[in-house]
Amino acid sequence: MTIADQILYEDNHLLALNKMPGQITQGDKTGDTPLADLVKAYIKERDSKPGNVFCGVIHRLDRPVSGVVLLAKTSKALSRMTQMVKERDFQKRYWAVVKEAPEAPAATLEDWLVKDEARNKSRVVPEGTVGAKLASLDYRHLAVSDGGYHLLEVNLHTGRHHQIRCQLAHIGSPIKGDLKYGAPRSNPDGSISLHARSVSFNHPVTHAPLTITAPNAEIERMFNIEKTNKNNINNEKNNSVGSIADHFHCRLTGANS
Repeated sequence: MTIADQILYEDNHLLALNKMPGQITQGDKTGDTPLADLVKAYIKERDSKPGNVFCGVIHRLDRPVSGVVLLAKTSKALSRMTQMVKERDFQKRYWAVVKEAPEAPAATLEDWLVKDEARNKSRVVPEGTVGAKLASLDYRHLAVSDGGYHLLEVNLHTGRHHQIRCQLAHIGSPIKGDLKYGAPRSNPDGSISLHARSVSFNHPVTHAPLTITAPNAEIERMFNIEKTNKNNINNEKNNSVGSIADHFHCRLTGANS
């Protein structure tokens, strides 16, 4: 899949992609090319830009996770969006597929997490533990597949390392394919079944409310969800943005600057 195929939304200030599992948003020790660099090269060629292309990373997704990644095309947009994220004016909604359903169909989870740098893993610890940070999210149960998997909708209130993966595993509901946090087997492609379904925020320049939604064909097929109309998103990606009409179907509303 090309970068052009992955674009969900683009205007003069922002660009949103549907990240595939295995792609990285920022450079790491593997030396793999991050999405930001791929986008820079794509825009430079597409728009025949003679100079450098600006592309700032607003938020990250783990390598095995799929879904919406938002990038800034100007330093002004990056600065304003970074502030929104810091002030929690940037809502992130995820889909998580688990084999073991949580005991409560909906709940808010608040835990103290510590990151184990050596193992690149987080764990839940008692409050007051040195280095611990409060992690908060809420989830609700949406659907059950024919194969007995459960689809959860997760809303993040904080952005801790491996937060959703760690907190769901802590209540006995590790994400499908996530061996690091207790799943019994991996997914064939090395991904985990965690998908950044949407981001919602006010545009940094126009201040218009936006919701950008990313399709996931595998999850939609698994739970018989009405398929997100990706063709409409692509056809209108320069002047529109996906908006959730309900929990599963994507509607388009005009927004541009």
